Amino acid sequence: MFKWKRTSSQKKQDKSEKKLADILEAANRSADFTSFSPLDNSRITISCYTTLIDEKMLHRVLLPAIQKNSDSLSDLTDLKNIIPLEGIEITEDTSEAEKKLNQGHAILQLKGGGKFALINIDNPMKGVRQNNKTDNEFSVIGPKLGFIENLDTNLHLLRRQLGTTDLVVEEHEVGSMSKTRVAIVYLNGITNPEFVQTARERVKNVDFEVIHDNTIVEQLISDNTSTPFPPFLSTERVDKAAHSLILGQIVILAEGSCYAITAPVSIIEFFNSPEDYYLSWFQGSFFRMIRFFGVSFSVFATPIYVAVLTFHYEIIPEDLLGPIIFSRANVPFPPFLEVLFLEITIELLREAGARLPSKIGQTLGIVGGIVIGQATVEAALTSNILLIIVALAALSSFTTPIYKMSNTIRLLRFPFIFLAAIWGGYGLAVGVVLLLGHLLRLKSLGIPYMVPLFPFRAAGMGDAFIRLPYYKTNKRPSYLRTQKDKRFSPSENNNREKDINTE
Repeated sequence: MFKWKRTSSQKKQDKSEKKLADILEAANRSADFTSFSPLDNSRITISCYTTLIDEKMLHRVLLPAIQKNSDSLSDLTDLKNIIPLEGIEITEDTSEAEKKLNQGHAILQLKGGGKFALINIDNPMKGVRQNNKTDNEFSVIGPKLGFIENLDTNLHLLRRQLGTTDLVVEEHEVGSMSKTRVAIVYLNGITNPEFVQTARERVKNVDFEVIHDNTIVEQLISDNTSTPFPPFLSTERVDKAAHSLILGQIVILAEGSCYAITAPVSIIEFFNSPEDYYLSWFQGSFFRMIRFFGVSFSVFATPIYVAVLTFHYEIIPEDLLGPIIFSRANVPFPPFLEVLFLEITIELLREAGARLPSKIGQTLGIVGGIVIGQATVEAALTSNILLIIVALAALSSFTTPIYKMSNTIRLLRFPFIFLAAIWGGYGLAVGVVLLLGHLLRLKSLGIPYMVPLFPFRAAGMGDAFIRLPYYKTNKRPSYLRTQKDKRFSPSENNNREKDINTE
């Protein structure tokens, strides 16, 4: 016998034909659901979740308007003239009613009618924090304004920064259960349409149940998920997201997330701080180079220590050989185990400090570092020199402005330690080659991750390792292939010939 199977279109039709009474009956199992009549004759029924709606709007706007004009209410279309609220929708679509009910809408029914009204009395700011300081991307100079967990507020902040009608916002619903609002923001006439189309298709094709944070969207739309490097740049700063839009990048925001995703990006951008652009170009370039040095030192300091003391004693200077022998005279472990013990101890302290409350975490990090470091040296479990190197490497990893890239730097250190313990300097060389090969294969929204280094773009180096003056960085990055290359004309904006001569 043939077994009849429903097609996907028939399943969707069955879902749309779900009766409203069944939806309300299922919702009535929850204690926070209510269904009542504002009139004595029970001609009108209002159903909603009390934990999602704005109760002041319900009792001060919706109910008084219905009770006052109940005699003139003969059809649902009259609600738009009676109730002073926007977003009133008259429909028969029960699937739309189920979705809107879970988003803070009230369902209004007339007795004996087939249609019903969906009235938006949602309170989007309920339970959302009002403090939007940039605690995780703090800068001494510059604005301290950051995103919060409300999408409309975040879009408002972006529009306040960029007062132009070319700022386009596309909204999509992601999550089969959560129906989370995800916005793709870009500048029309500047951003490459190919990037917008690619981001649009990837967001639409996301198949996930609940989107808790924008970082989930980042992982689901990334080019490569088998990499420790972040595919896109996440930021909580409004000025940084606005700067990315001006350059021609795309910004992705999600409801319930205080972080914005910018794409496409190169690896160089993860080491740029917003403060670089608020200082003079001399100071900004200096601090940026300090960060690049700190990242290199954090990754290679302890692996080089293991390689040198295990295989390459001959490269140690004579003046330094004595202190090293003296510090390791009573250490019973080889350099590999010695380094591994200290590195894991530092990571444990860092994780414990991050998970505890801020005051206790700071105390634990300081006291724990001092006590454990001093105790391990006195117990001859490690040497003084290695303790200094590990501490400096840990400090260097914190110079990275982006937290996700900082985690990547911490993770990369361990494979290099193992390679140095196995093959010494040759192991470090093999690790560098493998790392570069991996980076050269990575892409961010279809753009090479290593650009402007590879493929080499000389025009993009002006804002890479150093920050040139503004009048020399008036062009947008060439790898973004923007529709407008120039941001401003320095010959017009910096014409000093028009200055008043006071001589």
